[in-house]
Amino acid sequence: MRENKLGLPSVISTGVGLIVATSCLMSLGQGAGALGVGFVVPMVLACIINICTALSMAELNAIMPNLTGGLAQYTLAGFGPFVTIVTMVGGYLVCQSIAGSVECAMFGNAINSVFHTGIPSSVFCILLLAVLLIANLLGVDMFAKIQNFVAYGLIVSLVIMGLMGMFGLGTGEKVSQKMDLTQSFSDSFALLGLAFFLFIGSEFVIPIARSVKNARRNIPLGMVLSLVIICVMQIFVVCGMGNYATWEELGNSASPHILYGNALLGYVGSLWMILVSIFAVVSTVNSAISFLSFMCAGMAKINLMPEIFLRRNKRGAYYVGILMIGAIMMVVNATGLSTSDSLSFMILVAIVFWMVSYVIANINVLVFRKKLPKVPRTFKVPLGAVIPVVGIFGNLFMIWNIDGNPATRNLIFTIDGIIFVVLGIYAVLWCRFRLKRPLFQPIPVHEVMAMEHSLYLIAHKNKNNQGGK
Repeated sequence: MRENKLGLPSVISTGVGLIVATSCLMSLGQGAGALGVGFVVPMVLACIINICTALSMAELNAIMPNLTGGLAQYTLAGFGPFVTIVTMVGGYLVCQSIAGSVECAMFGNAINSVFHTGIPSSVFCILLLAVLLIANLLGVDMFAKIQNFVAYGLIVSLVIMGLMGMFGLGTGEKVSQKMDLTQSFSDSFALLGLAFFLFIGSEFVIPIARSVKNARRNIPLGMVLSLVIICVMQIFVVCGMGNYATWEELGNSASPHILYGNALLGYVGSLWMILVSIFAVVSTVNSAISFLSFMCAGMAKINLMPEIFLRRNKRGAYYVGILMIGAIMMVVNATGLSTSDSLSFMILVAIVFWMVSYVIANINVLVFRKKLPKVPRTFKVPLGAVIPVVGIFGNLFMIWNIDGNPATRNLIFTIDGIIFVVLGIYAVLWCRFRLKRPLFQPIPVHEVMAMEHSLYLIAHKNKNNQGGK
């Protein structure tokens, strides 16, 4: 596989890929329904906090470049194997398997909502997954081609529909209502957790860094631009929604983006917004499958997952991870679990782990600056420790505001605590019997980077077989 294939547009499209999902479009409408255009405030704050994390990720990639698993290797060098296993398996593998399954279910439901085929929605879900699995098995080139098309189709469509609504250019009837429903900053803070969901995922470009042209510039720039583009695009849509749909209708709708499309342009608008939803689903699941296969391979290289995930096909794709993740999503959709009401709640449960992994990423930057102040960095976050610290406390604040209902929030924290204990037990057993290393002892950066070489596992096995420590 040739290196350095992807340019800045592909980096941006990958960053956009997971961020703008159908569930995000629903969250955008629900947030607007609660605060009106005042929802822009928590959106901008969440975007800024996520930019801080993206910059921290870029510095970590600059210290330890071209690593397959990205955040897994950084955390192993910063915190040791226990924290790495818990945050990566909980924050990414579990979270994305659930979220991707839900997105596929929404794809099937969107098809049936328009064409009334009589075919179970799960059939369309599985067909979509089969196509995306084949595309990812064909390697990074095919992944990028699909990603560029759907991501930029998504961006252009939402910008146009947002601007049409803002300037009153739709064919539907405009509504007259108060545009800003916020009463205080506390109203905005209460929805900061919801707004966070609109911007997570820009770090999905890290595992493909080795295939990016001028990664020193394009990785940090691509992540930041993807977040800014999405923020501006979503501001347009929120402002447009206020001119053609009442806030109450948006807040009560299960598909507020479809409601807005119909109010803006009638049946044509509904079809267009369904196309946008399909773009979002394809983009999200395509990015998730690719990222998770790289992450599993990266964790296998550092001996935190079975070596089988390192197997690659002739196209260079990590086919075991791709097939496993696709199979999980297919099973979830085939059983109908992805359409249950509880899954939207479970996504919030999983997102807490995602936020925790962001906190760890920002702390990693501070740890490496303390331990390795003179290590060459092709990119360094400006303003000293300010940006990583903002990222840390910003994510902790959003964890606390994961849901505005205290009872729901406490239930989320309880379930997360149980999941943490289960993953902790698994991590302890893996470290004790397979990895044979202390739980919280960071592994030196040079050794983590050496793990990227295919001979490392062989040498490590021989050392253990000979009784070495």
